[in-house]
Amino acid sequence: MKKLSEAEIQDELQSLPGWEYADNALHTGFEFENFKEAFTIMTRIAFEAEKLDHHPDWSNVYNQLHISLYTHTEDGVTEKDIALAKIINDLVS
Repeated sequence: MKKLSEAEIQDELQSLPGWEYADNALHTGFEFENFKEAFTIMTRIAFEAEKLDHHPDWSNVYNQLHISLYTHTEDGVTEKDIALAKIINDLVS
């Protein structure tokens, strides 16, 4: 899987509301009503990430979830990151 160019990433971001490209990775954040809702989404994302064999860098504090996607082996953003970002948006919406 090859690293996407910045132009390709910016193109993909048009269909990924809430995501931004910075520091060689895709980033987003979500705020939920409470910790239980945040953790429930994290669990659902974890199952999908396992299916893709591609895992987010993320942090959770109470009702907030921050996610970064980056393909370490390619030192940048790849189609795997785009695919996982789309799945995450679908799960959260």
